[in-house]
Amino acid sequence: MSFQAYLDAIEEKTGLTPRQLVDIAATKGFSGGNVKAGEILEWLKTDYAIGRGHGMALVHVIKKGASIDQKHVGTTGIHRDESDTLWLDGRATNPA
Repeated sequence: MSFQAYLDAIEEKTGLTPRQLVDIAATKGFSGGNVKAGEILEWLKTDYAIGRGHGMALVHVIKKGASIDQKHVGTTGIHRDESDTLWLDGRATNPA
């Protein structure tokens, strides 16, 4: 499953775009590289019933932004994506 597919599934489950969740995370002090993934995962599990696999995709975005490593782009690997930039503003508005 691609990183983008994980984010799209989170949006479908929660009704919130990835960007909205990133903004909520920031208000809770979870933005930036110093916060531990476990703290974010616990919040996502408690408030949104998001499991670890999906949660880790959002952890990446919260901690590192919307860019992903080029090694995942255009590959046949498990976390393959079409672009090195994830779309955070909702599936309905994704131009891809």
